[in-house]
Amino acid sequence: MSSERRAWFVYAAALFAYVVAFTQRTTIGVAGVAATDRFDTNAALLSTLAVLQIAVYAGLQVPVGVLLDRLGPRALMIAGTVLMTIGQVAVAYATTVPLALAGRVIVGVGDAAMFVSAVRIVNVWIPPRQVPLAAQILGATGTLGQVISAVPFALLLRETGWTVAFLTAAAFAALGVVVVLVGIADRPTGTPAAPRPATWTQSIRQLGDALRRPGTQLGFWTHFISQPSGTVIMLIWGVPFLVYGLGYPPPQASAMLLVVAGAGLVSGPVLGILAARFPMRRSALVLGIVSTMFALWTVVLAWPGRPPLWLVVLLFVAIGVGGPGALIGFDFARSFNPQHALSSANGIVNVGGFLASFIIMYLVGVLLDVAHTVFGQPMYSLDSFRFAFLAQYLVVGIGVGFLLHARRRTRRRMHDEEGIEVAPLWVALSRAWRRPRA
Repeated sequence: MSSERRAWFVYAAALFAYVVAFTQRTTIGVAGVAATDRFDTNAALLSTLAVLQIAVYAGLQVPVGVLLDRLGPRALMIAGTVLMTIGQVAVAYATTVPLALAGRVIVGVGDAAMFVSAVRIVNVWIPPRQVPLAAQILGATGTLGQVISAVPFALLLRETGWTVAFLTAAAFAALGVVVVLVGIADRPTGTPAAPRPATWTQSIRQLGDALRRPGTQLGFWTHFISQPSGTVIMLIWGVPFLVYGLGYPPPQASAMLLVVAGAGLVSGPVLGILAARFPMRRSALVLGIVSTMFALWTVVLAWPGRPPLWLVVLLFVAIGVGGPGALIGFDFARSFNPQHALSSANGIVNVGGFLASFIIMYLVGVLLDVAHTVFGQPMYSLDSFRFAFLAQYLVVGIGVGFLLHARRRTRRRMHDEEGIEVAPLWVALSRAWRRPRA
């Protein structure tokens, strides 16, 4: 096999492994209604099923990044797929919330190793000029896992029950183990290994260096503001909102999640091309995506009565674009960190969106309970969801402020170190408009 074909074979194996991970992550989202019946629990405890997994995922991103710089992606992806298989088996047989939580924690530990390892594969195996597009295709392809959760898994859950559905998900994770063993290699044959920290002290020092770089912080806050709406909707609160809040039948609610996945699948490559073509305007692209998303959230939540289907679809499309928008954060990490420290930087970036996600997920559950116990509203009514989803505005608004601060520091460092000055977007557009045309 030629080196080029080998590179794309390894890349395809990484894509498949990430689809497997995304499937395991999102199965609990379409099972939200079934989990309420199986465990007879309230909104806050139900949100804990997803929140705890995401908290574990986010909390492990930095340690995983450090391990990745030391051990390489293949070892971590093998461990990750094995752990996800074990965790889903535990969830399949769980009959109480504590047992289900334990299984989801194991799934979260395995899932934590997958994406940053796949990004490392992209950076090592794919030519540099194609990395932004390849990374976006990776993220977009991963959303096929949501499609698997929303259609065949949801159908299996409805027709065969909890245990069979989650055992099938575990079997899919086991297939991922085989694909990683056969298809993944740390680097091309004959390519020297990148310098790796010789001691844990050096690893921690390298992590601290990555954390202090404004470009890494810019990537963190990019991920923080772009991803959480999609994760909150797909992982836990989307189906209850659509079924109980908007009155959609469960099959239609599960199918609506495909809108999010489809929007991410289509927009990812486009955003990859734009990020590669206009590297100095990546943050403006991110802010445009987030502004559009929350403008639509505002219209949906403020709509008198039940919002029309077309408006909800439009919102879900914007939420779907937010996923690829978050991946621009990894492009910032790649631009402003040396190769040997890139996994540590990517781990830091990947914490951002999941940190925001589990904060919002938990707050939504708490606010739903407040709406029920304090204001006397039905727990899953449309008015209760309107109140609970306001948590997004606070969390993402804080993130936007920090992103603008990190962007100023990054541009200042670019000017000081490389003499590069980035004009504000409105100035650049004005100059382009006034430029003489042939």
